[in-house]
Amino acid sequence: MIVTLTINPAVDRTISVDRLAFDDRAYILSSNDSPGGRGINASRVIHSFGGDTLAIVPAGGERGERFESYLHDSGFRIVTVPIRNDMRLNFTIIDRHGLTVKLNELGPRLERDELASVEGTVEAHLEKASWLMLCGSLPPGVPCDFYAQLITRAKKRGVKTLLDTDGEALSQGIEAGPTLASPNQQEAERLLNTVLLTRSHSLAAVERIQAMGAESVVLSLGSRGAVGIQGRKTWEFIPPRVEAISPIGAGDALAAAIAWSLESGATLEDAARMGVAAGTASAKLPGMDFASLAQTRQVYSDIEVRRAEL
Repeated sequence: MIVTLTINPAVDRTISVDRLAFDDRAYILSSNDSPGGRGINASRVIHSFGGDTLAIVPAGGERGERFESYLHDSGFRIVTVPIRNDMRLNFTIIDRHGLTVKLNELGPRLERDELASVEGTVEAHLEKASWLMLCGSLPPGVPCDFYAQLITRAKKRGVKTLLDTDGEALSQGIEAGPTLASPNQQEAERLLNTVLLTRSHSLAAVERIQAMGAESVVLSLGSRGAVGIQGRKTWEFIPPRVEAISPIGAGDALAAAIAWSLESGATLEDAARMGVAAGTASAKLPGMDFASLAQTRQVYSDIEVRRAEL
């Protein structure tokens, strides 16, 4: 079973507009609310691929009630940890050309007893887990080493871990030695305090992140694919050019497909290729839709894989 933790979930409001232009009006074409958060998205993808997954989320307030109702027919198991404060509301604005603006609230403050409940819930499900995916930002009140502590606990239980976060939580989490770290380009740039402009920059970045403590790294580069490293092997994964309608969530699909593939016995090379295929196929779909396994496999054959050398 792949357990996902979304410590800072949200009600995601996706707004489609005719066009986005600086200092000019846009007209709303449609608006849709859905349950959001990297771990929730990952569980959606894993479940749609036929994998066994359980999603853990804290939820509270009126938005939390709506969030739970949205997930009622999700098909996968969900464990909600009650919190006092209202869940956050995030906005994604997309125009007809794929231009996207994403506005996220910080999230509700978690009190010490609520955080302990989240930790206890994760701990209780580690016994049956093969993977633990730690996904997304930390809300106020959660210490920066929260993911690092969970990685340490999971390792003691023999559970593999995938770290998909940002900022200090990413830095401290990597030092705890996750099985796989999967930052995107912007997260890696903040982590390493550098700009990744060229192929050589990206190859050097995954080596640096691995040296910080991660066993393996897959660095997502958006439409340019990804770079992966395991041991002394480094690969580049280059997707075909596609018309990206909604790239938001493609990174979540990538991480989920990698975890599902590794759980199914794939090598990291094949898993990362599947991840890039899932992200590419999902970017071609409107809103927060994710590619099916069949759609992902169609793109998989078009992903170019190159062994890379610095």
